[in-house]
Amino acid sequence: MRAAYRLRQAVNVANLSTPLGLLLAAAAARGPVRRGPDGLLIAGGYRPPVPVASAFTLGNVVLVRHDAASLLDRPALLRHEARHSTQYAWCLGPAMIPPYLLCAGISMLLCGDHASYNPFERLAGLEEGGYRRRPVRFRRR
Repeated sequence: MRAAYRLRQAVNVANLSTPLGLLLAAAAARGPVRRGPDGLLIAGGYRPPVPVASAFTLGNVVLVRHDAASLLDRPALLRHEARHSTQYAWCLGPAMIPPYLLCAGISMLLCGDHASYNPFERLAGLEEGGYRRRPVRFRRR
């Protein structure tokens, strides 16, 4: 594993986002946690209805609705989620969640979708995350 991924892994353990992800996986996912590429951990069978995404990340833990192997078959989505893992490392772990939610709310107001104008999603790669960029709903004249 590259040094950058080892550093991301260590930072996300230290900032408690990965332990929080593992707790959530233990409480809300059906399958075992599998090792993924570049220090990621993949938990399959996530059951709660929130968030509505097919996959989401908490630290180095990627939680998916289907089995963990299904994410390995979608390399673009895996890259997208890996970028979110890096965002957790840069944004002090769980402290990233409030700004992410604020940006998602602003994006929802602008275009009716939580991702299109959310800088966290845009920097992770909208298309690789399965999103398409929507236009702003209203414009000033």
